[in-house]
Amino acid sequence: MKKLLFLSLALLFTGSVAFAQAPASPKKTAEGDGVSVVYGAPSKKGREIFGGLVPYGEVWRTGANNATELTLSKDGKVGGVNVKAGTYTLFTIPQEDGNWTVILNPTLGQWGAYGYAKIKDADLPHIPAKASATNGTVELFSIYFEGSDMVIAWDDTKVVVPIEM
Repeated sequence: MKKLLFLSLALLFTGSVAFAQAPASPKKTAEGDGVSVVYGAPSKKGREIFGGLVPYGEVWRTGANNATELTLSKDGKVGGVNVKAGTYTLFTIPQEDGNWTVILNPTLGQWGAYGYAKIKDADLPHIPAKASATNGTVELFSIYFEGSDMVIAWDDTKVVVPIEM
């Protein structure tokens, strides 16, 4: 009986340690002309993404793990908003009707969006963006550049944010 109890506890502990050390989503970098973005790239894995894993109407870190960071090498415009050269945390607020909000905030080192309420007063003016359907399912969350446009894509949704440098 003692052996069975010991074996059960050992298996429970081993399983807990293995779960706690699950690998983080891969860290990716996207680069455009004078702009770069560093983000965690989670996978869809059969999950409902927008309206499920990523709730509508709530601030999202726009990726996984550490909050996404966007760096401009010189002053420019992001979605029509004047932005000084520097690095900003990038958040979004997805909406079911496709009208998203893109948020840039100068407070760096955020883990997800959990501390957003404490830093939101430093936000730059919010940027409206329109979501549209992708041509197919995007399994791995991606941020990439098409010309001067930054594209955020995952599942069956993409958002295009123009950047002028």
